[in-house]
Amino acid sequence: MLLGLSFALLSQPRLRLLAAARFVSVLGSAFGSIAVSFGVLALPGATPWDLSLVLACQAVPQLVFVLWGGVLGDRVPSRFRLVTVTETAAAAAACWAGLAALFATGGPIWLIAALAALGGATRALFSPALEGVVIDVVEDKDDRQRANALLKVSTNTARLLGMALAGVMVSLLGPALALAVDAASFAVCAVLFSVLGRRTPDRPVRYRSSALRDLREGWREFVAHEWLWVTTGQLAFVLAVVNAVAGLLGPMLAKEYLGGAWAWSLVMVAQVAGQVGGAGWAGRLRPARPMLLATVCTAGAALPALLLAVRAPLPVVLAGALVYGVMWDVTMVLWRTCLQHEVPEGAISRVSSIDLLGCLALAPAGLAVAGPLAAVFGPDVIMLGSAGLVVVAVGVALLSGDIRTLPGDGKPRQERAPAAASAA
Repeated sequence: MLLGLSFALLSQPRLRLLAAARFVSVLGSAFGSIAVSFGVLALPGATPWDLSLVLACQAVPQLVFVLWGGVLGDRVPSRFRLVTVTETAAAAAACWAGLAALFATGGPIWLIAALAALGGATRALFSPALEGVVIDVVEDKDDRQRANALLKVSTNTARLLGMALAGVMVSLLGPALALAVDAASFAVCAVLFSVLGRRTPDRPVRYRSSALRDLREGWREFVAHEWLWVTTGQLAFVLAVVNAVAGLLGPMLAKEYLGGAWAWSLVMVAQVAGQVGGAGWAGRLRPARPMLLATVCTAGAALPALLLAVRAPLPVVLAGALVYGVMWDVTMVLWRTCLQHEVPEGAISRVSSIDLLGCLALAPAGLAVAGPLAAVFGPDVIMLGSAGLVVVAVGVALLSGDIRTLPGDGKPRQERAPAAASAA
């Protein structure tokens, strides 16, 4: 699976710095995601409602600021300074370091929710800017695909390592120390991006008349592709389920019958291991109808929820998470390839921001209602309903003729149409 990677690219100093920054950031984030869920549940008197509140407060700012983060990422002369500021804010402005202190002292839930919201805002500004960082670092277009592959291996490895260690640390030493590790990773990442920015000249930026005009142009391009907006609507429901299962319902059931944080960490590790394999497999796939296959594979997101709903034993849940991980990265690789083929390069950042906003639109609501519903009906029933929601969303998306027929020849439609006309 890794034989096709070109590790010779790591001879480039700036790419090495970028790979190191991404490795450290993802490693720490793996600690943070597990520590927050189990940290809130471990607070005296904590309820599923409290965890729903914290996770929803973390998700809402990503919706509020992600579009402006995309516009800002295209307008600033140095994306490196922007991501340095956001990583410093995540660590030094008390987002995660503050949460670590609050978990250590049993701090009030409202303050934990406020700091989680601040952390969500930094992610909204960081993620769109990061999309353009590879372009700034790897100037040769022929090297970018191989560079992205190397970075994917780096981040997946970091996620696997982080989740494996996080479960052990949370179980043995508590969530506060795990969140302190996360805060330290943000600080180290900020330093690495700062060094990388000093080694990269500022880029000329051409300002449009207004940010709102930029967004309107991006929206027109987005709605011009039926397969894209249908998939975005489908993923809004699927990701609402995925986030609720990963952040709330899964940890609740892991605490009830699987053994706690260490067991849930193993489930997350199995999922990421599947994603590594899925990405490698998807790189070799050449389906005639890529979005049809991608949409069908999205149904794999129902598998962990279904297995947890019936309280399957841990080995079965791990196998289900592994299969889900494979199917999920097949979906993501094929979807991203179609996006790059069908959307003009000059609009792809804004279109990606709109897609991200749509995909995350229902995540806060899912997190907000999952806890109260689980408290009333039980997590098993809500898990079963979540699995059913994924299957229904996939079925509705498959009604789109555009999704079922989008060709996989790698040519954008504006190039295929003239060719078809001349053949006729």
